[in-house]
Amino acid sequence: MNDRIVDVDWLAERLDAPNVAVVDVRDAWEYEGIGHVPCAVNVPFDTFRAEEHGAAEAGMLPGADVFAGIAESAGIAPDDEVVAYDDTHGVFAARFLVTAELYGHDPARLHLLDGDYSVWNRSQPTTTDAPDGADEEPDEEPDDATDDPYPADFRTDGPLIDRETMAAAVDDPDATIVDTREEWEYEEGHIPGAVRLDWRELVDTDARTVRPEAELRELLGARGIDPDDRVVLYCNTARRISHTYTVLRALDYPEIAFYEGSLTEWEREGGELETGGSETDGSDS
Repeated sequence: MNDRIVDVDWLAERLDAPNVAVVDVRDAWEYEGIGHVPCAVNVPFDTFRAEEHGAAEAGMLPGADVFAGIAESAGIAPDDEVVAYDDTHGVFAARFLVTAELYGHDPARLHLLDGDYSVWNRSQPTTTDAPDGADEEPDEEPDDATDDPYPADFRTDGPLIDRETMAAAVDDPDATIVDTREEWEYEEGHIPGAVRLDWRELVDTDARTVRPEAELRELLGARGIDPDDRVVLYCNTARRISHTYTVLRALDYPEIAFYEGSLTEWEREGGELETGGSETDGSDS
């Protein structure tokens, strides 16, 4: 796999590099009380999600101005290598990375820490100290602050697609629609023709890391998720697909569409649903 997903050693070797920004998306009480990766800044998940669906450009995106403010406060520069982590197998951290990509950060500079905080904590030092500059008065510029405003701009040419494009994919024989929710959710109702792939199937829950590449490719192949096809991802509110999107990008899948509106928008707009299981579900989940 490429370095869309990086291990603990990769980050440890670069932790003090000036162009590496480490983002902890856990709640503040976890970041402050339990500990965090040294130099990591805290950007809790709910700060980069809209309060309601469709409040900004699409789905649960926070809006370009809001994200720019978050990046500036976190000391993230547009050319930084950003490494994000959580303590939930990376699903919340992946959402931060996808959000950054949709607002223009170079995707080649966005990395998910494999194994989340718990794996880092097993072998690397942690701290409860705030990073340098975090306790500065608001009118003082922290040492790691960016000199210029973060240039967040919603990418209309990015992987995000709207409901009309999603509807067109249903009838496209070259598109593979992937539902990344749990089996019971899929069976209660899914977009017609969708293949079920619970995002957690991509994770080794004991090791807390993404499964080995060979296992991932075997699983994806068994579900008919072919890298030669156009892969179209959805869940309920585009959180869970963020992790699947990140894994597929790490596997160099070339064409992945990200339906930000997901099933929340699809149902609200009267989209058709199928119920029951799928012939391609398999029995290895």
